[in-house]
Amino acid sequence: MDYRRFGNTVVVRIDRYEEVMEKLAEICEKEGILLGSISGLGAASFVEMGLYDVEKKAFTGTILEQPLEVTSLIGSVTEMGGKPYLHVHIGVADAAGKAYGGHLKKCVIGGTAEIFIQAADGHVGRKEDWFSETGLNLYHFD
Repeated sequence: MDYRRFGNTVVVRIDRYEEVMEKLAEICEKEGILLGSISGLGAASFVEMGLYDVEKKAFTGTILEQPLEVTSLIGSVTEMGGKPYLHVHIGVADAAGKAYGGHLKKCVIGGTAEIFIQAADGHVGRKEDWFSETGLNLYHFD
């Protein structure tokens, strides 16, 4: 992995065999980013993603272990417990063009990933859903 910061924008390259969520969290911690957005694309060899079932308050997971194009990586950075909290979704496609998507748990890069983190001034925290009991960690505005 390598990256450069240009004002409030961090341009990131994640390399083969590296895990995306680990590297993004590492950068956000190192750069003190507690509020921002994430966007990117690339190529993966392993993806674990899921769908959160609000009624069951549980994730249903999907694991793909094959060459995949990361067609979209999009998410947010907020703060929970004094640390960056990453909420990222992914869209991937296989060699036949079949698309998959969901809440990203883990993504191991198979080629490279090109990602932008756009830091924002301000503070938005996270707090477990206090009014509709979904079990989700919702935005909490001070």
